[in-house]
Amino acid sequence: MVGILESIFLGILQGLTEWFPVSSSGHLVLFQRLLGIDVPIAYNVYLHLGTLVVLFAFFWKDIL
Repeated sequence: MVGILESIFLGILQGLTEWFPVSSSGHLVLFQRLLGIDVPIAYNVYLHLGTLVVLFAFFWKDIL
């Protein structure tokens, strides 16, 4: 089970590292292992979907 603070940290990490030219998934897995957080794979998928939703919201006018 992932706690609230761990979720906030991983969400921020995902948001920041998504823009780097290296894998944000790799960053998530690395920090999950370093912090000893046991996370189901679906959780990482939800983080990526959250990033996608924010990108659509931010660029909605450009997309239209």
